[in-house]
Amino acid sequence: MNRITEKRQLSDNVFMMKIESPLIAQERKAGQFIIIMVDEEAGERIPLTIADADAGAGTITIIFQTVGATTIKLSRLGVGDSLPAVLGPLGRPTDIRGANGEKPGHVVCVGGGIGVAPMHPIAQALKAAGNRVTIIMGARNKSLFVMEDEMRKIAGDDLVLVTDDGSSGRKGLVTEPLKELCERGAVDEVIAIGPPIMMKFCALTTKPYGVKTVASLNTIMIDGTGMCGGCRVSVGGETKFVCVDGPEFDAHLVDWDLMLKRMGAFKPQEASAKEHVCRSGIFN
Repeated sequence: MNRITEKRQLSDNVFMMKIESPLIAQERKAGQFIIIMVDEEAGERIPLTIADADAGAGTITIIFQTVGATTIKLSRLGVGDSLPAVLGPLGRPTDIRGANGEKPGHVVCVGGGIGVAPMHPIAQALKAAGNRVTIIMGARNKSLFVMEDEMRKIAGDDLVLVTDDGSSGRKGLVTEPLKELCERGAVDEVIAIGPPIMMKFCALTTKPYGVKTVASLNTIMIDGTGMCGGCRVSVGGETKFVCVDGPEFDAHLVDWDLMLKRMGAFKPQEASAKEHVCRSGIFN
């Protein structure tokens, strides 16, 4: 169980894996995530959103970036290797109704960097529900885009590519086309997934227009069941737990500054662990 059946390197530090997990593949819904362990004896648990699933084949797809010790360890596994633990599906699924109440509407999905991967099943489900779906994808440069073909199948001409260096699509930030769409007054809902700072500024962009905006948060997480409290965030002045109350919240109510501060709490330890893994080339 939890055997890796396929692995591809999408860019310098981004990987795709398909993992045998028939129960999760059958039960998962758009917006949900899993928690995995790579090393049973000396490993941490990390949350990863399900980018796709094949119930018939009994597999789930994850796309991840090597940013810390555990994701580096994960990237070193290959086809035929198994993960000691895969827990899920976790979190509340995305509310896939018509964006305009119960009726189909116009949803703008904003994905930054690796955030495009968890956006994929959400955009798929929104389209299937009859919504018009515009997808804005942002990255530092062309080589860092993931799932561009899959997203184009969903959005067609409503796919907007934005890069920092102008190597693909338009040069700039994702908030620029987002603002233009809001100014036209034809947006019923915005869903943002990506770096926290990007989601914060998406929320600041849509707020003056009164456009409902949802952000999928990826905070520090340990058990994924609400017991540890490591993933707590402040939403509308109330404490929420991303693992059980989210991962999606009203982006206009999230205390972004507090969340960013909490996410940086263990940076020295994370850097030390990453350095050890890179230097040793082994798992523990």
